Amino acid sequence: MKMQIRASFKKELLAYCRTKRVFIIAVVIIGLAMFSPLIITGLNLLMDMMSGFYEEFGMDVSELTAALGSSASIGVGSSVSDITGAGLIVLLLLLNSVAGGEQKKRSVIIPSSAGLRSMAYILPKFIIYPLSAFAIAVIAILASVPISISVFEINDVTFTGVLLASILAGVSLMFYTCFHLTLGTATGKAGMSAAICISASIILSNVLAFLSIDYMFNPFTLNLLATSVIYNSSITRAEVLDIIVTILFALGIMVISYFIALFVQNAKKIDNSGNEMDL
Repeated sequence: MKMQIRASFKKELLAYCRTKRVFIIAVVIIGLAMFSPLIITGLNLLMDMMSGFYEEFGMDVSELTAALGSSASIGVGSSVSDITGAGLIVLLLLLNSVAGGEQKKRSVIIPSSAGLRSMAYILPKFIIYPLSAFAIAVIAILASVPISISVFEINDVTFTGVLLASILAGVSLMFYTCFHLTLGTATGKAGMSAAICISASIILSNVLAFLSIDYMFNPFTLNLLATSVIYNSSITRAEVLDIIVTILFALGIMVISYFIALFVQNAKKIDNSGNEMDL
């Protein structure tokens, strides 16, 4: 069993690196984080240049441009939003092939017939891909901080805020990655799984933000919590403890999702004579 798990880890790592998926994900997410503050700054300069045009229509954008160009937290917050938004979409789509996509191509039939166990098939996925998503998200947000400080007038970002926001954003990507892996490997339909995860990340966030519901203890709103932490310059110890509990709660759900995926794989039987997989 240990040899199977080691071989499965090697297989997943080689597939992740040789297909360049890990590099594409890293470049996209880190690139989004680094360019987001620059885009905000460029938008601010454009609006400032066009202030005379807006005044002709009776619109005063001076306060808006002052707000956009003042605080570095705006740049970091924008990076967090882009990472947990567009970055998450790219991440989930590029992981389709490992989140059940190989089942559709029937490439797991021979290994399963040769004795590949469910744990050796599932475990490496739930370690390699979520942890890599977490690491990339943390690096991306840390990379956005010096850029935001250099292009904005006021440096109001704090070490505690950046650290908590980067961890929350990373855990958010981990959560949806595990969610995607569970649905994808259980159903063998990676495209459907990605669509559900992307829809959940967009719809739930917007609905809860519209309803002004507290983001604490809700793993589906970790992205919103990460952004709010950046804008909160004075985080209390009680709030930090609540954030830690929220992270632990999300990690607990990820562990449960792994066992669900493992249970489904143990219960699944593959019929080589048909075109689809039977559960």
